[in-house]
Amino acid sequence: MTSALSRTQHIRKHVVETDGGVVASQHRLAAEAAAEVLRAGGDAVDAAVVCSFVVGVLEPWMSGPAGGGASVHWRAGTGEATAINFGMRSPKNLRVEDFPLSREGKAGDLFPWARVIDDRNVQGATAVAVPGTVDGLGQAHDRWGRMPWSELLQPAIRHAREGMLVDWYAALIIASSARELAKDPDAAALFLDDGQWPKGSGWTAIPENRLDQSRMADSLDIIARGGARAFHEGDLAQAMAQDVQDKGGSLGVEDLAGYRAWMGPARRVDYRDAAYHVLPGLTAGPTFAHVMAELEDADLSTAPNAYAAYADALRNAYAARLRAMGDTGEVSEAPGCTTHFSVVDRAGNMVAHTQTLLSIFGSRVVSPATGFLMNNGIMWFDPEQGKPNSLGPDKACLMNVCPMLGEQGARRFAIGASGGRKIVGAVAQLASFMVDRGMSLEEAFHHPRIDVSGGETVIADDTLAAAVIRRLERDAPVRTTRRTVLPYAFACPAGVARARGRNCGCTEVMSPWGDAVLEDQQERE
Repeated sequence: MTSALSRTQHIRKHVVETDGGVVASQHRLAAEAAAEVLRAGGDAVDAAVVCSFVVGVLEPWMSGPAGGGASVHWRAGTGEATAINFGMRSPKNLRVEDFPLSREGKAGDLFPWARVIDDRNVQGATAVAVPGTVDGLGQAHDRWGRMPWSELLQPAIRHAREGMLVDWYAALIIASSARELAKDPDAAALFLDDGQWPKGSGWTAIPENRLDQSRMADSLDIIARGGARAFHEGDLAQAMAQDVQDKGGSLGVEDLAGYRAWMGPARRVDYRDAAYHVLPGLTAGPTFAHVMAELEDADLSTAPNAYAAYADALRNAYAARLRAMGDTGEVSEAPGCTTHFSVVDRAGNMVAHTQTLLSIFGSRVVSPATGFLMNNGIMWFDPEQGKPNSLGPDKACLMNVCPMLGEQGARRFAIGASGGRKIVGAVAQLASFMVDRGMSLEEAFHHPRIDVSGGETVIADDTLAAAVIRRLERDAPVRTTRRTVLPYAFACPAGVARARGRNCGCTEVMSPWGDAVLEDQQERE
């Protein structure tokens, strides 16, 4: 079927260099709040804390305090790259027998595991895993932060008190999951009108409809006053665990109290005259390293050869990932519910930070006592036993996140993306565009990409040259598509770069909310 999308429309995002810091986020208001911290003399880590909490309020279906993820930090003074894994874990009291396999084929969300009866690993309180985002942020702030933790949460609290504005894009996202949201009374009360109708934005008027996030604001205030551990211990944790258990889940207070994010050296990946720093362990970092190892010996001299090499490297890296790490199956068309932001401050400190609820709207369950939308991290596990990534109690989730720091000569860059299994391919191609082809950040983000993240088919941007498509078709089936706002054919990256003391940033070109905000750029609204 031929697409009806315009062939004459061109969309670009302008990239400006500055001596000050830059924040690139999937939500402009989150980037603006974080840039304000840089203006006040905060560190890149302070800005990351602000951006994380604000984007969790303003893009709640993508991430939030009740999710997980990972980050990589570059400290300009020491030249060290440090990784923080704040991925989710399965609860200690999870019972595998509570997830009986169905005979109805594959699950219907991001991963084509064998289906579980009632999709208990995908939706509802039974799908909730132990969150880690707040502890990960707290550890980073304890080590490098300059500004008081309590001050850094104030922008998120203000936005939650006001309530997220439901514009056309928010209305579209909410409508896409309205049927699932209606199954949880608290999610329905937050995101739907009369418990069943998607909140609208109005077609001709300025949108005025807002979510009631007052309960979330109260919870954020508790975390602001009590510190990061107030999320994991005390009355807030008790209330959150009780809410999940009351709805049939297994999250316990001991799970929250016992959670600690992992912090350690990032994995260095040497490549030609450059180096990349990624997460080790159960992330997409090892898969990224595999891709770059194959590209180092490949012929990238022409565009057809380069894209064929990208496809081969991604196909081989994913095959290795499936064998060794347990994540398996074909690519799903379902959108991931992840967000990424990158920060560079005036001194050159950098943060590449990815956080997620996993599926869009996570488990589609809201904790009524806290106002937090809960994750569905249990879906990251294969429900069939005897696999490397099989479901079980007290296990770390296998994540697709791939925050990355790169260095080539005097240039540094921090890049990551949202998009589930599409993430590592996007990050690897952007890394190659900048190192192998000498592209600027702006050029790399506007350049067409392919996706090979499972299965044989290559998904190719239809703006690629015909010679590139023909070369790809020699090795595998190819489907062409255009980068759009929705659905997500490719991952949505965000990145910053630094060279000769000058900084810049860019976000996914088609993202209607994403933007890079400069420290010396004042809000115009």
